[in-house]
Amino acid sequence: MNGHVNGHMEKLRTADLGAELGERATLVQFSSAFCQPCRATRRTLADVAAMVEGVAHVEIDAEKRLSLVRDLEILRTPTVLVLDAAGRIVRRASGQPRKADVIAALGAAL
Repeated sequence: MNGHVNGHMEKLRTADLGAELGERATLVQFSSAFCQPCRATRRTLADVAAMVEGVAHVEIDAEKRLSLVRDLEILRTPTVLVLDAAGRIVRRASGQPRKADVIAALGAAL
């Protein structure tokens, strides 16, 4: 994979995500099947992506993408990554985010 810095991945491509990057930013959510906060997080991120033009929401099943989870050092679900237009990781947070926090984090990417 590309974009490793100090052993950490810092950039994701369409091939890594299995989905297109957003035109301006991408909200990447790592989820697992029995994670209650993942459902609420999915709704929050989908709402923000619908509100902000050029922002995509991509949900990744952590259990099916273990190598990516290891590369990104995802330790729990939900974990949300905010990517800029080039796929660089500009923010990351674990746990269920509030809509206002997601919108603020997007500011770093846009």
